[in-house]
Amino acid sequence: MRYMLLTTYAPAAFCDSPIEEWASEDISAHIDFQRALGQELAKSGELIEAQGLTGPEAARVVCSDGRSAPVVTDGPFVESKEFLAGYWVVDVDTAERALEIAARISAAPGPEGQPMGEYVEVREIASGPPNGDGA
Repeated sequence: MRYMLLTTYAPAAFCDSPIEEWASEDISAHIDFQRALGQELAKSGELIEAQGLTGPEAARVVCSDGRSAPVVTDGPFVESKEFLAGYWVVDVDTAERALEIAARISAAPGPEGQPMGEYVEVREIASGPPNGDGA
């Protein structure tokens, strides 16, 4: 079963300061944690992909009616909490394992090494289009 684990720019449960405001050693510890977890999941065969994304200030939102030129809106955006910060795609045997990995991502170290309590959205990747019965 494949799952996408999504993180956003929203404040975390135990950390509301943006990473740009952290001490350099705290940023390094956070990134080192992310890399180590990625290596562990790759070694176990569970990691498909993990990426951090640029901030909302570099984002663009596109809307098109398919007939005229698309409307492109450049960041920064006031509601940046709605924007993805990164994602992990994992292939695991159970939904419980996906939740375990999400919990580890959530507890990544923040300022002064304290767990962030980052909110991680866990979504199963659909194997095909809905078949009409809600599946």
